[in-house]
Amino acid sequence: MLIPINPYTGKELAGYESIDNEAELHHRIGLAQMAFPEWSAHSFKARGDALRRLATELRRQKPVLTELMAQEMGKPVKEGGLEVEKSAFCADYYADQAEQFLARQNLQSDASSSYVEYQPLGVVLGILPWNAPLWLAFRFLAPALMAGNTCLLKHDPHVPGCAKALADAIEAAALPHHVVENLPLPNHLVQAAIADKRVQAVSFTGSSASGRRVAIAAAEQLKPAVLELGGSDPCIVLADANLEKAADVVTLSRIINAGQSCIAAKRILIEAPVYAQFTTLLQTRLEKLTLGDPLKPDTDIGPLARQDLRDNLHRQVQQTIAAGAKCLLGGTLPNGPGFLYPPTLLTDVQPGMCAFEEETFGPVMCLTPVDNFTHAMQLANQTDYGLGASIWTASPEKAEHAARHLVAGQVAINGIVKTDPRLPSGGVKQSGYGRELGPHGIREFVNVKQVWVG
Repeated sequence: MLIPINPYTGKELAGYESIDNEAELHHRIGLAQMAFPEWSAHSFKARGDALRRLATELRRQKPVLTELMAQEMGKPVKEGGLEVEKSAFCADYYADQAEQFLARQNLQSDASSSYVEYQPLGVVLGILPWNAPLWLAFRFLAPALMAGNTCLLKHDPHVPGCAKALADAIEAAALPHHVVENLPLPNHLVQAAIADKRVQAVSFTGSSASGRRVAIAAAEQLKPAVLELGGSDPCIVLADANLEKAADVVTLSRIINAGQSCIAAKRILIEAPVYAQFTTLLQTRLEKLTLGDPLKPDTDIGPLARQDLRDNLHRQVQQTIAAGAKCLLGGTLPNGPGFLYPPTLLTDVQPGMCAFEEETFGPVMCLTPVDNFTHAMQLANQTDYGLGASIWTASPEKAEHAARHLVAGQVAINGIVKTDPRLPSGGVKQSGYGRELGPHGIREFVNVKQVWVG
């Protein structure tokens, strides 16, 4: 039984039946395997029509899905609705673009004809976290399904209601039976799922520590994997930037989903001449945010998803303050039930301090003064992570230099780092490998088959 806890009240919610033995797990995997031949033989149009029906069903069920996310992991309802729409857009996008992305590619060689075909692999396992229960599911499901694979959906045990609602939406949209199999697994059975010979590849989103375990398990079976892991994303703000706009976007990036986002701006590197001014702009914006019940439409920041996550975040804040950083806002544990944590502003955060070195997964903004652009670039790359990065500047030359030299999977110039179905997303270093989304993402779980004709 999987029993989620409402992170706002701290109370248990209704439980969901789970798969508690390997025999049932392997049976479910077998169902997805049996569905593969027929699904992969469908035309792109037929698969696309199924995905479009699913997108329509998501939009129809938006109120229910939004409420479930608020109850199980604390996402404010005004954010949850946007997540549902983004997930539906992802399904529609791949329904429209998959055939083009996977079209036969003719290549010159010594053959009379030579080309590459992109063919589905078979059953693909998606292992998902709790922080964006629908979006992270769809950025895995939409391209994998449109490529002709069948999918196993192993969601986080803390959001079993969201996983069940997604499975129900798939059924209501009349996708063929077992093309997507929901696996309500406790985490200790994940390795058995990866080891099943019928599973051909693995997609994982989560922490770097868990990602290493998944990577080892997949590598032992010689199975390809895509890993989207943690981040400690730098955001450089130079003196020539539009500071008001930058402050708006940086604040949004840091507090979306109560700061529980891998690609949030986490280390804000501010050029010295505007450091004090930009600090004031950020503090003013953070002070206006409403912390509270995620089911209320005016709530900006809901609770963190679990008590252990809040405890760890508070440890990071306190250690950073003890090392010499200043706390201008927040930094205290609220009284009462649940796992709320206030928007927190730490200034003068230096390399070596906890919040500079570790990923902070919550509404904690860390500001670091830098001498100049060169200093900013040095500190930006001074991390084991490499997921996203951003820069705010009026200089095209500095922006272009940053885009080339920031060690990250994606770089935003004068804007927010975000995921978009139309663009590839992923990381380097301890942030993982492989790509999701865009034309690159759909080619991760296909057989790139070369054909040579004499």
